[in-house]
Amino acid sequence: MEKYDVKFKKKFGQNFLKDVNVVKKIVNCANIDDDSLVIEVGPGGAIMTRELAGVAKQVLAYEIDTELEEELSKRLDGCDNVDVVFQDFLTSNLIEDVLQYSFKHLYFVSNVPYYITTPILMKLVESGLNFEKIVMMVQKEVGDRFSTKPGNKEYGSITVLLNYFYNVKKEFLVSRKQFVPEPNVDSVIVSFSEKCEKLSLNDFKFFERLVRDSFQYKRKTLRNNLKNYNLEIIESVLNNYNLDLTVRAEALDVDIFVDIANALKK
Repeated sequence: MEKYDVKFKKKFGQNFLKDVNVVKKIVNCANIDDDSLVIEVGPGGAIMTRELAGVAKQVLAYEIDTELEEELSKRLDGCDNVDVVFQDFLTSNLIEDVLQYSFKHLYFVSNVPYYITTPILMKLVESGLNFEKIVMMVQKEVGDRFSTKPGNKEYGSITVLLNYFYNVKKEFLVSRKQFVPEPNVDSVIVSFSEKCEKLSLNDFKFFERLVRDSFQYKRKTLRNNLKNYNLEIIESVLNNYNLDLTVRAEALDVDIFVDIANALKK
């Protein structure tokens, strides 16, 4: 079990993994080849970073806590293929940073700070970068939301947006007892593999706005949530699926949202 001589900061959502066997299992989920760049957010005590360095050509890690610089330098001694950038990942120029490297495949593997899970994922999506695979440790409830199906209460706008781009899979659960300090929730490893054939979409930004507006008030129907859109066009699309404007967003799968967005943007 890994031991850390650091001051943990709640404001950065710092919960470090203790068991290297769990880390190896996470890294194995990514199936990283040796001509690859791996991005990690929140290397913390470097337990995952070291494993990634052993399988990847290069690791680019973003760490917001500058007080960890000495600890990371010590723990990553000998890992010459790791670059640690002391910066908030959400404010980084990800595309520019990635362009500094030569690689065949791009991966994202991280035990991310839970309070910024969704913003991190949306940054990856909106970057337009071609990730071979994304593997993230997230709160169990958040993992349920990412991977659930239409009709379930966890189903929301983020589910639709992620499932447009990726095949989302819950890999395995991780007990809260595997962390120091121990969080109040259990976790799950979720993987995102890019879909080979995505549905044709006329305007992603419009699609994103439409999906978010559809879920604005979860208990309201599409007629109420989308009253600022052309309801006649929306209803004509819904009719193709034997549905009407009294349906709620949580009942619609990705294909239907794509059809509605394309019809409105024709």
